[in-house]
Amino acid sequence: MNPWLNHLPILPVLLPMLTGTVLLLSSDSRHGPRTALALFATLAQLVVALALLALTDGQLDGWPGGVGLYALGNWAAPFGIVLVVDRLAAVMLTLTATLGLAALVYSLARWEKAGVHFLPLFQFLLMGLNGTFLTGDLFNLFVFFEVMLAASYGLVLHGSGGPRVNAGLHYIVVNLVASLLFLVAAALIYGMTGTLNLAELPVRVASLTAGDRQLFDLGAALLGIVFLTKAGAWPLNFWLPAAYGIAVPPVGAIFAILTKVGVYALLRISVLLQDGGVAPAPFGGDWLFYCGLATLGVGTLGLFSAQKLSKLAAFLVIVSSGTLLTAFGFTGTLLTGPALYYLISSVLGSGAFFMLVEMAERNRTQVADLLAISFEAFGVESRHDSEHPDAMVGVAIPAAMAFLGLSFVSCGLLLTGLPPLSGFVGKFALLGASLDSLPNAPVLHVGLFIGALLLSGLAGIVALSRLGIRVFWDVARPTPHLQWLEAGPVAALLLICVWLAANPEPAMAYLASTSDSLYDVNAYVRTVLPIPQTSTP
Repeated sequence: MNPWLNHLPILPVLLPMLTGTVLLLSSDSRHGPRTALALFATLAQLVVALALLALTDGQLDGWPGGVGLYALGNWAAPFGIVLVVDRLAAVMLTLTATLGLAALVYSLARWEKAGVHFLPLFQFLLMGLNGTFLTGDLFNLFVFFEVMLAASYGLVLHGSGGPRVNAGLHYIVVNLVASLLFLVAAALIYGMTGTLNLAELPVRVASLTAGDRQLFDLGAALLGIVFLTKAGAWPLNFWLPAAYGIAVPPVGAIFAILTKVGVYALLRISVLLQDGGVAPAPFGGDWLFYCGLATLGVGTLGLFSAQKLSKLAAFLVIVSSGTLLTAFGFTGTLLTGPALYYLISSVLGSGAFFMLVEMAERNRTQVADLLAISFEAFGVESRHDSEHPDAMVGVAIPAAMAFLGLSFVSCGLLLTGLPPLSGFVGKFALLGASLDSLPNAPVLHVGLFIGALLLSGLAGIVALSRLGIRVFWDVARPTPHLQWLEAGPVAALLLICVWLAANPEPAMAYLASTSDSLYDVNAYVRTVLPIPQTSTP
């Protein structure tokens, strides 16, 4: 294997970190070079993610067992900081870079100008996301969580207006409390086990005394609360509809994957602990299943209550999180591969929908007023003195309403699970896998899962049809003026979903291998801890 390929795992963290630092230190007057740098860095992250995807699949003379390890400073685990790349991490990195590139391109048409420091904050957000998927220990998971959240605080407030500030402050307070709980949980777990390395944790937990085990279970419960809050699970998701619904479109689009960070962390740690037979709540038992069902129910009711497309998009994110939590909490492992396929489809569809909503409801006067207020508030109008505040970069596209209508229908099909797009393939695979699991899974679980999945889809169809008629049948509304920089990213995300639906076999095969790799805990542990570890702290 080429020695240079061994350094690929650090690049998804290093690239956005260096790019964000350069952008933060550079002058706003150099808008062209700053934009080019941000685009290049995000595109490079996508290329690296695709290379990691190939390496974990055994291509490019990949890693043995499909798991790669990068030890910072060449310090071995469990004492050193390690980044671990398996198929699941590579999938999440590729999804993040794809969605991030689309959201960044969309923002360049107008929304990047609606405030300051958008480009560096966006890069730091990508750094936090990538690090979360790569890290091999709880402490650095906390560090990357905080990098991601700190950047998201600035992005959720990007723009102007009282409602955005109000919802943004709620979002910040909730996540600050969650961060405090994360720190307390990590301290309890380390105090009881003497390690925060994820691969070593099950071995240490199995040797705890009864008293120490109770304190560990308390720390694990607090950690689960943090991840459930980030995943948008009920009853910890009260902040999500307002924050996601009021965020500017490119921020809402990239936020579509933030809830999946919590889902990813719950899945990763639950698999490691369950393999060692030491999984406490909510990582073991039926906790995730019933929590996911409750989240699905609340999200479904929210779809009926939404009166704006932006709020509807936020509740669709809650529905997708509920679906994933229910699937990952299901008995057995048959649903993991289809659930990952559904995760990819729902994230891409939600990202496209957040960007589409603003174009579909666009009122030229209101947008111009919003941008003018933002420029004055943040003092960035000097960058574009020769431009009208409503001026956009790029060339207007023809047949704007036709594009909007077709894209709206496509997003509706994706997010509700109707044929022929990838949302249907994902949901159909989930339904089939749940039925196949009947010999081992309780009949009640199968019935509840199928019923919740079908009802949430029906609710989405009704809600999207109701609001879509209101938006697209408004004959008094002038035709929106769209740019290729806005339409292109939406079309690209939808075309990826079309490709996934037209070629489901390779994607499903890779995700089935991803599921097998995820549950092959011994391969993960052997890669991270090549030296046999003692079972005592």
